Amino acid sequence: MSFIVANRVFLKPAFNDEFEKRFKERAGQIDTQIGFVSMQVLRPKSDDTPYVILTNWVDEQAFKNWVGSEDFKIAHQNPMNKDAFLDGG
Repeated sequence: MSFIVANRVFLKPAFNDEFEKRFKERAGQIDTQIGFVSMQVLRPKSDDTPYVILTNWVDEQAFKNWVGSEDFKIAHQNPMNKDAFLDGG
């Protein structure tokens, strides 16, 4: 059994390349977390649908440990500009 977290990210199309680049060049803190299995970044098929980020964990507690960690704070310390996101996304 595993625990999968799905995040939906609604972006303005002009920011898609930057968003994908950030994931390719990410710091990698998540990769070292106990219980982390994998991550997938699913590209939208149209401009009005979101990216879907799937993270797979051995269990829910492993995910909760990640969210509460210093590594999580480091991984999220430089967010994209708010102008990149679609309203309501």
